[in-house]
Parts: sequence; C-alpha cells; structure tokens
Amino acid sequence: MSQIKAVIVEDSRLARNELKEFIKGYSQIVIIGEAENVDDGFKLINENSPDLLFLDINMPEKDGFELLEMLDEVPITIFTTAFDEYAIKSFDYNALDYLLKPINEKRFAKAIEKVEEKLEDTKERSDENDQRLTGNSQIFIKDGEKCWLIKVGDISHFEIVGNYTRVFFQDEKPMLYKSLNQVEEKLPEKYFFRANRQQIINTNFIDTVVPWFNGKLKLTMMNGEEVEVSRRQSYLFKDKMSL
Repeated sequence: MSQIKAVIVEDSRLARNELKEFIKGYSQIVIIGEAENVDDGFKLINENSPDLLFLDINMPEKDGFELLEMLDEVPITIFTTAFDEYAIKSFDYNALDYLLKPINEKRFAKAIEKVEEKLEDTKERSDENDQRLTGNSQIFIKDGEKCWLIKVGDISHFEIVGNYTRVFFQDEKPMLYKSLNQVEEKLPEKYFFRANRQQIINTNFIDTVVPWFNGKLKLTMMNGEEVEVSRRQSYLFKDKMSL
C-alpha cells in the first residue's frame, strides 16, 4: 500500500492527540498537518491535497460540513464526533465512515481498512499539473438541510438556474452555489460536454441521440431528462463521439 497523506481538523487538542496515537500504528499513514478550526483546515487542505481527512463535525464558528462545502474537491473523509445524532447524519451524507468519541481501537482499524479499499479501487489519478477533477473526485453539495458527498462521475448533468447551477444525480436535483462556467472549468473533459449555454452533460449517462431541427441533436438522458444540443455544439459532439 502506498503512503496515505492525512490531515486532522479538530478543535480539541486532546482529540487530535488521541487520533495521532491511533495513527502511529499505521506506518502507511503520514500526518501532513493538523488544524483546530475550519479556516485553517481549508488552507491546509488546499495547500497539501491530502488523501484522507479526519474531520470533527461540531466545531465553534464553522462546523465540519461548512468546511466540506468550501472545498472544490473533498478528500476521503472520516468524520469524528462525540454526538451520536451527528454520526448518524454523517453516515447518510456518504462520508466514508465516522468515528464516535471516545474512539474505539477496533472501530478505528475498520475505518482505515475502508480507506485502503477505496484507494485501491481508485485507479484514476489526476495529473498534478492538471487542476481539473477526475471522475473519481468527490465534491460536497449542501442544499438547505440536506448534504451529499458525490463522485463527479456519478453526476448525469448540470443546468443553469439563475446565477447558480442545478446538479442531477440519482433522483436528486440540489443547487450548487457556483455558476455553470465555474463548474465547467473543473470538470473532466473526458466525460463532460457543454451541450448548450444552459447545460453540461455527462456522456456516460446518455440514453438516446436523435437528429433535431436545423442540424441540432436531441439527447435523452438515462433519468429521462431531454437535452437539446445547440447547432454549433452538435458538430463538436459528433466529432467527440465519432459519429
């Protein structure tokens, strides 16, 4: 197993020390930094691009969910919490795992096993010089009281709604508080295509393609959504898909 770069974001020094004691038993995990609040954690993660994040949920000023919302790409995340209600929620939010304080050694070992399995499964790696996400990159979306950690490759398409962007995956359609142009700059070109001024599609989720008026194409996505490709983009789409 290759080296796993880890960051701890936790406001309690005692809790940070406890985590570090557990991590000492795993030579493959290297702690590259720790922070006691969200803003310092955000800076640390952006500067070091860790593989693994140990994240306390309940912190003063900003909580762990707010940190995830600030990040363009979310590392593999293990939530740590003293509150069972948060633990249940974090599990629903698709965190890889959660650890209830005080942390149990066997429970910690299981969480690390999950991390290693996930890293083994993630064969796709982004070029260090490429600022775009990959299909396996995780992004955090919060819309009202609901939160998701979703793989970029599992998103079927994006759509402009005013100054923001609606994200389509599974049966969900939450809002992402970024413009479609901001989103497009980060998406892997291998999967995503700008169909028109309003929509970006994941080509893996196209069900049918039919000719439409004035040289345009009409796509039906696997979730039943219909997308009209502009005339200019239809030429590019045919070229991209070798039609």
